[in-house]
Amino acid sequence: MSFFRRWFDPVRSRLFYQQPKRQDVLPIEQGLSIHLRLDDVYSYLIVQQLTQLNEILSDRIKPLKIIISSQVGEPPNGMSQEKWQKYALNDAKILAKQHGFGYDDQPELPNITALQQAKTILENTPLRDDHFLYLLEDVFHMLWQQQSGKLRTLYAMASRQHQAQQFPERIFNDEPLLVSYFEFGGRQYNAVDNLLRLTRRLKQQKLLTDNPIFLINHIEWREHLMGDAEDLANIQAMHPTLDLYLALEDPISWLLLAYIKEDLADYYNIQLKIHPLTYHGRDQFDWALATRLSKRAEVAFTPFCRPTEKSVMNMAKLYYSVAEEDRVDAMYRILKSVWARGKDLSYTPHFQRMKKKLAIKHLTDLDITQQLKDNDTVCASKDQPEFPVLVLAVDGRTYTFNSLYRVWMIESIFNNILEQKYRATPLKY
Repeated sequence: MSFFRRWFDPVRSRLFYQQPKRQDVLPIEQGLSIHLRLDDVYSYLIVQQLTQLNEILSDRIKPLKIIISSQVGEPPNGMSQEKWQKYALNDAKILAKQHGFGYDDQPELPNITALQQAKTILENTPLRDDHFLYLLEDVFHMLWQQQSGKLRTLYAMASRQHQAQQFPERIFNDEPLLVSYFEFGGRQYNAVDNLLRLTRRLKQQKLLTDNPIFLINHIEWREHLMGDAEDLANIQAMHPTLDLYLALEDPISWLLLAYIKEDLADYYNIQLKIHPLTYHGRDQFDWALATRLSKRAEVAFTPFCRPTEKSVMNMAKLYYSVAEEDRVDAMYRILKSVWARGKDLSYTPHFQRMKKKLAIKHLTDLDITQQLKDNDTVCASKDQPEFPVLVLAVDGRTYTFNSLYRVWMIESIFNNILEQKYRATPLKY
């Protein structure tokens, strides 16, 4: 496998990367669908945007189809349902604060009785289009803000005055669903994280009647949230540290490390620490997704040679063979050689050349296998659903998050810390 990757991956990846950035037109025959679950907190967030989205949807893809599932999907990364729910509730709280969603400070999962009542209300209502979307949002608020009295009243009216309706744009099913997502043109878009990506696609295909304004506090790649010199100096003086737990065979590890090192670390005086993980089989990734993310983050990508398990071990061996103060730079160069130069570090000539470039005279005697397992153990204790895992320590507090989709939290956390300090400091006249 490594032989074929060594020769064909760089060619294939270069050609793939040079293809048009996105398919010109996606089919619209199936319209736009949103998949929800009444006890999914991400569904609760996104329903607060649906009326606004529906207002600017072209008639060509209306009505917006609502698909509501009653079954929970399997949590990612081997998490238990309990740990997943705890993570999701906290993550949603962060998203709500950042983007202005309505959300309870002490959220609780809706109970079974409330869920059954809510489903009956939505199944029986004769309301359609915008009227249904307003009702949908209201019902979600009742569920997630424990407004049991209002819910019981609506349920009594719905169960007595109406029977289950059959509308093509409203579907109830039992298909497992973990988190809410949109479906358009045969593609899935995570309801919150990919909302802006979806609206860009719809706008490109002239399927919106007005400019979409969503997630107004979204932090774009390479655009710093803080430009004030005094604010910047205050953050730099805190000497923040950021621990990165990276699966080396995952291109997202390269994209994340490169972006943080090139754009954030020096700017905010962040001290990086890298903890490589054992091989997790993440070399079977979505090429299109990684390519799209690399272009948005403006990080060099392709030609690449996907690392095998042996490659991961060799990469880690090189990393731990350099002095500790030089390891971040070393990992940056190692990953760049793999993901932007097409090198196969399970191949002895490539390995030796990288060893020479890193000025390594003697390889470490450290038990690399055990070290990576130890890193895995610490990483697993963070209870995060996705890699890479990031742990930011600043101003006496620690924040844990994950994936390229949450890199914006670094600057958001810095901004929140300064706001809290300013509020605590009395004004002087």
